[in-house]
Amino acid sequence: MLELTKSIQHDELVERCRQGDRRSYGELYQKYSKAMYNTSLRIVNHTADAEDVLQESFVDAFAAIESFAYKSTFGAWLKRIVINKSINSLRKRKMEIIDIEKTSALHIPEEDSFDEEGLKYKVEEIKKAVKELPNGYRTVISLHLFEGYDQEEIAEILQITHATVRTQYMRAKQKLLSLIKEGGLS
Repeated sequence: MLELTKSIQHDELVERCRQGDRRSYGELYQKYSKAMYNTSLRIVNHTADAEDVLQESFVDAFAAIESFAYKSTFGAWLKRIVINKSINSLRKRKMEIIDIEKTSALHIPEEDSFDEEGLKYKVEEIKKAVKELPNGYRTVISLHLFEGYDQEEIAEILQITHATVRTQYMRAKQKLLSLIKEGGLS
């Protein structure tokens, strides 16, 4: 019931924004800015870039608020904008995700050599380790673990093959487990 009440309140804010109520823009920003900043930061791994993405995302969302059709929540709609802008920010920095099907890379075994069950760490420690991953690995694992996208969706978002996403995810997971196991967190 509480979630429904929150959703109705957020929908009312969106409607007030559509009517030009400036205060409602500020309220929407306050309600979503921290979560959207964190989403962007997990992808771009740079505070200034995440701040830029956040501002650009809200500018775009507010400019297009008339096109918001309530097919999802406003937060989900805004998160999609933030994720797309974050990925574009990485592309501007010339992040390279190597398409595994276009390389002669060696076959990576499907099984991890680590005992995942034996590695139980706090969420904050894992987030610190994720920050240490290379851009491509961090982007794929963040979109999957933190944002809930499946591998096919990630392939579409990043415009790479599903095989590349699967390989990037597997390598990211191995690297992440290695960082955690070795205590290589900064």
